[in-house]
Formats: sequence, structure tokens, C-alpha cells
Amino acid sequence: MVKIGNIELGDFPLLLAPMEDVSDPPFRAVCKQNGADLMYTEFISSEGLIRDAKKSLQKLDIFEYEKPIGIQLFGSEIDSMREAGIIADQANPDLIDINYGCPVKQVACRGAGAALLQDIPKMVKMTSEIVKIAHRPVTVKTRLGWDDSTRNVNEVAERLQDIGIQALTVHGRTRSQMYKGEADWTLIGEIKNNPRITIPIFGNGDVDSPEKAKLMRDRFGVDGIMIGRASIGYPWIFNEIKHFLKTGNHLSAPSITERVNVCKQHLDFSMRWKSNHAGIVEMRRHYTNYFKGLPHFKELRLKLVTTYDHAEILNILDEVVRKYTENEVVGS
Repeated sequence: MVKIGNIELGDFPLLLAPMEDVSDPPFRAVCKQNGADLMYTEFISSEGLIRDAKKSLQKLDIFEYEKPIGIQLFGSEIDSMREAGIIADQANPDLIDINYGCPVKQVACRGAGAALLQDIPKMVKMTSEIVKIAHRPVTVKTRLGWDDSTRNVNEVAERLQDIGIQALTVHGRTRSQMYKGEADWTLIGEIKNNPRITIPIFGNGDVDSPEKAKLMRDRFGVDGIMIGRASIGYPWIFNEIKHFLKTGNHLSAPSITERVNVCKQHLDFSMRWKSNHAGIVEMRRHYTNYFKGLPHFKELRLKLVTTYDHAEILNILDEVVRKYTENEVVGS
């Protein structure tokens, strides 16, 4: 049984990665229904949170059915992160996660996210301050290092464990790699097999199939896997991996009707959580992924991303079911 503090996550938990403009409550809802064991909010700016920025505050929305769930914070200033940690703690998540892995310029070039991999003493101090104020477990997500010459994640793991974090997720790329090339899980495996490390170690990067999840579990011994991009428009991946790890067999791919029904659920939640207009606009980024692999889908997709009428969207989605047979094999 893998545990973070007193949170029991099962024998080999699958985590939904915090993804900006993706991992909102509507998306988390469909992932939870389809087997995600632990989820995180989109990452939240510490500066935005302490200044009551509307977008940052809205990201604190968490719901009982999502639990266990973590709120993820990022920032470059220790005092701001500490204040944001207090605000996040009061939102009553199951844990607080600190982002030391985001590679994008708007974050890393402002001294936050993966930038802290260049200043481990500051990272340790920042983490220590949040551990002190939190009434729940604190976890960290990071990368292998800033670049190939500074793959220092083993040191990071030991020092952060020493000051009290209760789990670590490592993405198998450096900051300089961004999301290019293949993720290297070798160092992740070294951390997991480091006799000094006793906290759960989760691996992240390029797991997009049940076979790959099994390979990473068996080869590197991680306690669980965090899944990001592969879940966008395909929340079924969590249960598919679980079934394969348990039985060695594949679940049947979701039918067109199943895809449409989950897409409708996602849309409905998005409209209720934000507003009818905002929910419809937010869903546009998901349609391509929900119906990935369908031949000649461009015309229907164009309709979906240009209308603001909810009834019309539902009619188009029903047209998807009519146009494509239940027996059609669709790539995931």
C-alpha cells in the first residue's frame, strides 16, 4: 500500500498531472470517474494567490468527490510561497504540492518552477517554510535538473526528504529539454533505489500506454506513475493501465458512444463550473483529443469549435455517433 502521510493510494497509484489550462475540475471529474487515484489542481501562482487574483483563486476550487486531491503552487519568492501555502492549506486539500519542474519561460525565467533546480539551498528553504505551515502532507514535483550538466535530482530528493516532504514526483527530462526527446527514467529509478529515500517516488514522462506503464514499473520500481498529456481527451487510460497491470489483458477501447457521452459530461461540468459561454469556449481545446483517430473529422470539429449554442453542440456530438459506427477501431 502506497501512502502519502495517512492518505492511502493503493498498491500502484496512477496520478493525474497538474496541467495548466487542462487540469480544471471538469477535466478532473472525468479522470476520477475513469480511475485516477490522486489528482492535482492546475499550478497556482503564489503571487496571484496572495493578491486575490480571480484566476488564481478559482483554481482553489476542489470538490469532495475529487479526493484525494492536491493543490499545486509555484513561485520564486519564499515569503510569497509561504503566504500562498497558508491560503492553500485553508482550502482543505489532502496535500500541498510544490512545482519545481515547470520549464516554460513565463515561469522558469522568473525564478520559479524548474528555475529552483539552479538554487537548491533556496529550494530547500522554500520547501521547509511550506512544510512548517501546512496541516497536511507536502509533496514536490520536479525534473532531472536544469540541463544535462546539472542532473542534480538525487541530491534534491535527499535534501527535500530531510526537511519533511512526503512524496516526490520526477519528470524524466531536464528543463533545457522542455518536452522534447524521450524521457529518461534512469535517474528516477536511482532515486527509488537509493537506500536513503523512504518516501514514495512517482515517475512522470511519456507514459501513454498500458505496456509503457508496466515497463516503467517493472524496470525502475517506482511507487506509481503520473500521467499528463496522454490523458487529455482520453481519461480511459487510467483504468486501461490498471486492468493491464492486474490481468495482462487489454480493456476494449471506448466506443464512439462512450467517447461522446464522456465528452458531453465534460462539457456539462465545464458550463456549470465556469459559465455557459466560458464552458463552451474552454471545451474547444478538448474535442480533437476526444475524437483522435476518427477519419475525416475535420468538418465536424470545425462546427464544434465555432458554435456558441449548447443545443447545437449536442446535436453535432449526436451526429458523431451516427456517422461513425460502434465497431470502428479508433486509435488512442
